[in-house]
Amino acid sequence: LLPQITSCLADVFNQRCEVNRRASVSGCVINTCGWVKSSGYQALVHAASAFEVDVVVVLDQERLYNELKRDLPHFVRTVLLPKSGGVVERSKDFRRECRDERIREYFYGFRGCFYPHAFDVKFSDVKIYKVGAPTIPDSCLPLGMSQEDNQLKLVPVTPGRDMVHHLLSVSTADSPDDNISETSVAGFIVVTGVDLERQVFTVLSPAPRPLPKNFLLIMDIRFMDLK
Repeated sequence: LLPQITSCLADVFNQRCEVNRRASVSGCVINTCGWVKSSGYQALVHAASAFEVDVVVVLDQERLYNELKRDLPHFVRTVLLPKSGGVVERSKDFRRECRDERIREYFYGFRGCFYPHAFDVKFSDVKIYKVGAPTIPDSCLPLGMSQEDNQLKLVPVTPGRDMVHHLLSVSTADSPDDNISETSVAGFIVVTGVDLERQVFTVLSPAPRPLPKNFLLIMDIRFMDLK
């Protein structure tokens, strides 16, 4: 999914450059994360290709620097910079706390200046999907059948108690045929409770009811509103 989204983002940026001279002259700065191995490395190379970058700055990762020098086109200038003294890597716990704080700010604003809304959503009023399906081993496929790319496949999700604390993105798609996995989102909600008897789930939303669209994408990210 990440390469497709990166390519779409690059196309949107190029379209903006065509109609905005300032954007075309200034270019852009791409800030990447620390995921630099396996699929993370491939994502870096793909981003460099999609955006046609001409300068790559690598911070204190000599191995990554050498790999990019090897794999990127010769016209791309790759620079290795040392990290500043006293700088340390963030632990997983610290990164998790930072992520939770950003999610909390989305709903409550900086220093709690926003007031999110809590309301019930009927199971029948929405369609919930997750992106990606398990890969079937080749040995289990019927004779003559080839492996499908399940990374972008939409899988319907039946609402249940296991949705509690999950973040959901509200897609702007009007139907499942709109390529929901690549469609923009109107915003995010978090499930705070599920009532199977009443067939409703309670959500925390930055905007009042009703939801702007009825197609939701569930994430693996969870958020517990403990403060």
